[in-house]
Amino acid sequence: MTTAVVSDRPGASPAMLDVGAAAALPAAEVLRRLDTDEAGLSRAQVQARLDRYGPNSVSSHRARLLPVLWHQVRSPLLVLLLVAAALSYFVGERADAVIIGVIVAASVGLGFANEYRAERAAEALHSQIHHRALVLRDGRPVQVEVTGLVPGDIAELRLGDVVPADIRLLSATGMECDESVLTGESLPVGKNSAVVPPGAALADLSGCALMGTVVHVGSGRGVVVATGVRAEFGRIAAGLGNHQTQTAFQVGLRRFSMLLVYVAAALTVSIFVVNVVLHRAVLDSLLFSLAIAVGITPQLLPAVVSTGLAAGSRRMAARKVLVKRLVCIEDLGDIDVLFTDKTGTLTQGQISFMRAVPAEGTPTAQVLLWGLLATDTAVDGGKAVGGNALDTALWNSPAATSQHSVAGRFRTLSMLPFDHERQMASALVRDPAGLQTLVVKGAPESVLRRCIDVPAAAGATLAAEFAAGNRVVAVATRPAPDLSAATPADEEQLRYAGLLVFLDPPKPDAAAALARLGGLGVTVKIVTGDNPAVAVKVCQELGLPTGVALTGTDIDALDDTRLASAVVATTVFARVSPEQKARIVRIQRITGGDVAFLGDGVNDALALHAADVGISVDSAADVAKDAADVILLDKSLDVLADGVTEGRRIFANTIKYVLMGTSSNFGNMFSAAGASLLLTFLPMLPSQILLNNLLYDAGQLAIPTDNVDEAQLRRPSHWDIAFIRRFMLYFGPFSSVFDFATFAIMLWAFHSGPDQFRTGWFVESLATQTLVIFAIRTRRVPFFRSRPSLTLTVAALGIVTVGALLPATPLAHVLGFRPLPSAYFAALAGMVVCYLALIELGKRLFYGMPGPAAVHKPPTAHRHLRRRAARWAAPVRRRERRRESA
Repeated sequence: MTTAVVSDRPGASPAMLDVGAAAALPAAEVLRRLDTDEAGLSRAQVQARLDRYGPNSVSSHRARLLPVLWHQVRSPLLVLLLVAAALSYFVGERADAVIIGVIVAASVGLGFANEYRAERAAEALHSQIHHRALVLRDGRPVQVEVTGLVPGDIAELRLGDVVPADIRLLSATGMECDESVLTGESLPVGKNSAVVPPGAALADLSGCALMGTVVHVGSGRGVVVATGVRAEFGRIAAGLGNHQTQTAFQVGLRRFSMLLVYVAAALTVSIFVVNVVLHRAVLDSLLFSLAIAVGITPQLLPAVVSTGLAAGSRRMAARKVLVKRLVCIEDLGDIDVLFTDKTGTLTQGQISFMRAVPAEGTPTAQVLLWGLLATDTAVDGGKAVGGNALDTALWNSPAATSQHSVAGRFRTLSMLPFDHERQMASALVRDPAGLQTLVVKGAPESVLRRCIDVPAAAGATLAAEFAAGNRVVAVATRPAPDLSAATPADEEQLRYAGLLVFLDPPKPDAAAALARLGGLGVTVKIVTGDNPAVAVKVCQELGLPTGVALTGTDIDALDDTRLASAVVATTVFARVSPEQKARIVRIQRITGGDVAFLGDGVNDALALHAADVGISVDSAADVAKDAADVILLDKSLDVLADGVTEGRRIFANTIKYVLMGTSSNFGNMFSAAGASLLLTFLPMLPSQILLNNLLYDAGQLAIPTDNVDEAQLRRPSHWDIAFIRRFMLYFGPFSSVFDFATFAIMLWAFHSGPDQFRTGWFVESLATQTLVIFAIRTRRVPFFRSRPSLTLTVAALGIVTVGALLPATPLAHVLGFRPLPSAYFAALAGMVVCYLALIELGKRLFYGMPGPAAVHKPPTAHRHLRRRAARWAAPVRRRERRRESA
């Protein structure tokens, strides 16, 4: 470990402290060295430290020109082609070399422009995702962006918080942190404010909370000692670099690209060898072979995918759905099972306090007062800041306002925060007369088990509230004259005081959203920590079939085999722990289908990580947002259905480009290989092949705008390379048949020389491989039962028109074209019609074969760490962009 560094500049902001050095110093000395106190920093101090240290970030999400450009030019085939073109330039064939260079530059520029736009869209998307921390500034609690933290800030840490920086604890109450992301230790580590010996290992720094770790139980307050890459987590995250793990969608793209690379390699070698054997110029043969290879490789596939994802992200952002990575949109479209909490999803999520139901002999006001005293929230201006939704609703309710002053006369000696194992929170308080009381508040089942002499009426009252669909919290107390601090062991021998009842009614549009998801083939299941009767009541009101709810106790009694059967048949899972939620998700994934989990609480993090797609909301607990792939600005199932539809639409349009590349494009390149065997000249010049490919790809950039048949949106689709290979081998020869028909017409009907032959094949191949999109884009009859988008129609027809007119332009001579006879175009029209008709007939036969199968992607290394590291990605500011451009 490094030692503390102290600034030697008079009046300068104090230097950061290494977390190991800070842990070995008393808290008061750490505050002194950081020139701060327990009231926090002033705004002026924060700004000065931000100017010196920069943001609390380990990376930045910005679109960078050079990496995007490198992505376009890194193809080995492209490099070989340019090298061969340069050689031809120096041996005298300068015109051909220049033409090849210009066409390659145009192709690279087209891909670069579209991919850079997509990167900018991802950058804009990331700037809308916010991660906040609760700190003291000018003595007041405020929520700030985690990237705005500086050394010397006083930070509050609560259950579920992801620690925003390296922090020396000033106080801790029953606090434990999950440090597995840093140390690999699976068990939570206890925290306190005591000094540790100098040189202690990272796992032994009990007096510090480390950036990136999670508050598992309890709460604490501490001073920030190191931020950004100077923090322990920051150093590790920065060392991982910016490379992201691949999603199943990206793996499918890569596998498809490799399939065509193998095909291209085989064709290139074969064509080159054949041409050399036939005693044609070696350099011309090499250029021709490489041009064939470039033509068949999906050079603009990344641009087509990026364009579709960027357009989809903009549409989703407008509907309040943000994705951390663009490719997550397509992954969202893959889901067919959704597990979700009911609060804020099926219900309005605007919890309001209804009433207190006291035990016999207890005043209503007393139950309300006890509930307020066991509330763990920061208060600013009489309003609760932070804390859980139930505590906030209770404190801010009109009924509680009159009790605020009474509660203020009590002194809180100790607070034992809520956790999901105990399902309770406790406060040790002292009244003005000096009497001490332990107040316990939490899930009724948990609290009542610890009470003595519970009145029989309490059970009936509780059952009635649950049956009405209300949220209920139980309150109990006991005298505690000898306690100095509350512990879980003290939460026994309690006296039941009453119930606090909250209302969270169903959303008016939830039933329609559930029906819409059902129409998309997505099965919705409810996983909640609430009472099963409450969950079933809400589901019944919304028309969701419920059956018998499965509780956490039931789940623990089942082995994995029996649970797999139960999960399929169950809609409602209630009173489940975080571990049980994750187990349910894992079992469902094994059973089949892609699984999404929607959650916003601390207890949802494990399940979010276990799901294929984790979904959370902008107001969620830190650990839930970090575990999610998709963030909803509005916790709505209807918005989620939009995301599923958009993901499927993007995948469907991507597959259209893929299937075109494996049919007509492959067929044309196969025809070139065959023609080189039969002809005494090259069937098409290298520059003409590249121009053909450029025009074709330019037209296909409109595919992301295309309409998608409703039938393709009703179920998820997945990559299946075997299916794509079958498609290529089945439809590729269709294109070659008409290519060879063109060869026959040009040679025997028009008695064409080499230049006119090449011109005729150029126009025909461009027309057939471009117009086939109208047949391949749908399984229905095109135009009559499935209409393409106007943009795609105009683009395709425009490209064909450009190709037909090129031989009549001044560029014809430069490109090696010659004018075509008018009878050729009549023959071309006939061939195009016959080609599309044959494709339609082939579709009817081909789609009777088995369809694609789902492929599940195993977890990847550093997946959780990378997800969490995204929290400390600094936003790109305008002045930084100006500095870069300068």
